[in-house]
Amino acid sequence: MNPTPKTQTTEPETTEATADTKVAETEATDRKAGSAEERDAAPAATKDVKDAAEPADQDDALDDDEKQDGDDAATEPRPAGLGAAAAAVVSVCLGIVALTGTWTSRIIGERATLVGQIKTGQTATPEQQISALYGDAWHATAAVNGIVAVVALLVGVIVLTLPQRVGRAAWVRPVAVAGAVLGLLGLLVSFGMYFDLFVALPSAAA
Repeated sequence: MNPTPKTQTTEPETTEATADTKVAETEATDRKAGSAEERDAAPAATKDVKDAAEPADQDDALDDDEKQDGDDAATEPRPAGLGAAAAAVVSVCLGIVALTGTWTSRIIGERATLVGQIKTGQTATPEQQISALYGDAWHATAAVNGIVAVVALLVGVIVLTLPQRVGRAAWVRPVAVAGAVLGLLGLLVSFGMYFDLFVALPSAAA
């Protein structure tokens, strides 16, 4: 039985529709695949951007911390040992003054002499006059020099007992030792003068 013309024209149209459907399905599949690849690639790209940005942020944070530490170090006062150096020099000066005498000790000695002249009368014995006019002034001078020597010794010892600090000059401790030694010598000399160990008071002739 031969196909009619209507049947012959229907088969090619069905074939073309099927081909179009396959092409549309292929394009839809490709679009889905492309969309999936884009979705997979997007987190990776975001992660790469984050990884690239994190080191920069960390470097900036480290730079800020270093700058802050530098500013803190610049503003923090560093002990220069100025007080210890000044105390060491003062100790030496006081030790020298204790050995040579001070203006204060001379004034106090003259005052003691004046008081002795006032208290001593014509009826006083020569020993009493010598003690009032010379012995009291001598002992007063020795006492004042001894006090200065004690101060010099104490200042020198305090400087030596202070802990070593950054910025202190190397000459501070030797100078403090010298001040302490001078103070000790001044104390010994004053002690001997006060108790008449070196030179005794003159005695009156019988």
